[in-house]
Amino acid sequence: MRNLWRIVRFTGELWPYYVGVSAFTILVAGMSQLMPLFTKGAIDEVTKIAAGGQADVGKVVIFAVLIFASDVGQTVFSYFGGYLGDMLSARLNQLMSNRYFAHLLELPQAYFDRELSGRTLNRMNRGINQITRFAQAFANNFLQFIFSTVFSLVIVAYYSWQVAVMLFIIYPIFIWLTGLTSKKWQRLQHTINDEMDQATGRFAEVISQIKVVKSYRQQQRELNIFGRHYNVMVGTTRPQSRYWHQQDTIRRLVLNAIFLAIFVYIFVETARGAYSIGTMVLLIQYAMLVRIPIFSISFIVDQSQRAVANTKDYFEVMDEQPEITDQPGAEPIVISQGEVKFEDVEFAYGKGKPVLRGLNFTLQPNSKTAIVGESGEGKTTVTSLLLRLYEVSGGAITIDGQNINDVTQASLHESIGIVFQDPALFSGTIRENIAYARPKASQADIEAAARAANAHEFISKFEKGYDSEIGERGLKLSGGQKQRIAIARALLKNAPILILDEATSSLDTKSERQVQQALEHLMRGRTTLIIAHRLSTIQTVDTIVTLQNGKADEVGSPHELAKTKGIYAELLKLQQGHTKAGEEKLKHYGIKE
Repeated sequence: MRNLWRIVRFTGELWPYYVGVSAFTILVAGMSQLMPLFTKGAIDEVTKIAAGGQADVGKVVIFAVLIFASDVGQTVFSYFGGYLGDMLSARLNQLMSNRYFAHLLELPQAYFDRELSGRTLNRMNRGINQITRFAQAFANNFLQFIFSTVFSLVIVAYYSWQVAVMLFIIYPIFIWLTGLTSKKWQRLQHTINDEMDQATGRFAEVISQIKVVKSYRQQQRELNIFGRHYNVMVGTTRPQSRYWHQQDTIRRLVLNAIFLAIFVYIFVETARGAYSIGTMVLLIQYAMLVRIPIFSISFIVDQSQRAVANTKDYFEVMDEQPEITDQPGAEPIVISQGEVKFEDVEFAYGKGKPVLRGLNFTLQPNSKTAIVGESGEGKTTVTSLLLRLYEVSGGAITIDGQNINDVTQASLHESIGIVFQDPALFSGTIRENIAYARPKASQADIEAAARAANAHEFISKFEKGYDSEIGERGLKLSGGQKQRIAIARALLKNAPILILDEATSSLDTKSERQVQQALEHLMRGRTTLIIAHRLSTIQTVDTIVTLQNGKADEVGSPHELAKTKGIYAELLKLQQGHTKAGEEKLKHYGIKE
């Protein structure tokens, strides 16, 4: 019950819908209670004939009209209640989806590192869909059952307190029997949800890597993995469903026995003359009105349990707290020169082995700095820390003397442009992708950025130009085209600090030349940090920082470091040697030539 109440509180702003649904439900319940009363009046009037009296035909007709009126009232009020119930479900879906998405966008990068995207999406869909179904059941059935039962018991108690007590006692018995079932059912449901999450997560991974799956001919293997998860899910559903329906059958048999006692009591008391025929019929009708919701309440209980079980993961995500937040009173960063300093920076992923240990180096304003190091030395980590996607464990990163932990994250991200090795485009048009950082940018600004990125020429050749759809992740474009659009996007952002996870490492010679020209234009007048994948790129920067054992092993110009016995000098020798062993060694540094 606590979890269900949390759902209501979580969506408290929808209270007008809750109130509206409740009001019309009460009216429907009230209308349903009038029919037995009018039926009793008509029967009592007609049975006067059996007692030797005379029935008032006018009264009988009036009772018939009243029955009709109450029936029409139920129809009209059910329409409005059902409409509001559907709107409540739709708004509930919208509200919970938006809040889930907004919360995910605030969570740190570390959360997404450990969660499968398919699993994250499945939690949202499962939780919200189940809550929506529960809301519909609650609006269309549960409230009506509750109020119908209360009204029925009050009226029955007026005519026979004994029958009212017998009807009332059904509820605590039913609730107790249901409680015995709930824990085991939810435990099995947790297993089902976990298997479904894993299956959905794998499904999303395979679809995103479909070229790899097909090139290695692993379709059947992936299908088997997917199928195993669903086999476990189906195998768990079998005992869960059997257990639930067995328990539901026991509950129903107990209720059947109680109703047998109630009907026997009503018939016997009527035979003894304690009740008139009209009163007997009234009591039977109200007993049936109570009987319907009790026997139907199994569906409500089932929906309630599913809502609790299937929203558990949803609320676990919502309870995740952003680890990286703005400090109280944080001010926007002010970039005057663009000097970036890493001062004794330390960092480790979780409780793992430290990646960085007292890292010190400076990015000078309007200069290009390349980071070189073996795989796992923390090159990408350095860029993630500068973007404050992770929090440093020790030391500080400053920009023009301002600690990035003390400024707003929004202003920090606005001040840094980035071009990834993977262009990371979105489905939609070329225009939308270039304008991603500035959605309200003018066409002239978008075209200027595209020209500077050597992209305008190929864009103009498309039938729809900048309004051409590029497909999911830009699949309709070549590698060089995607990179130039990504560079145009960074140019349009016009941030004073730039991060390049070198974008030319996987391109052909012609595309590389075009992209490199665009990059040169992009880097002009900016403080640039480069994760280099080619020696040709490293040789043209102002400063090289070599990483070893989590520290800056050497810092200097290409000319200076070429004369030492450090990492950069070793890379140059390996390149000149043209041996297979040398090529393998270069790969350890992520260097292609």
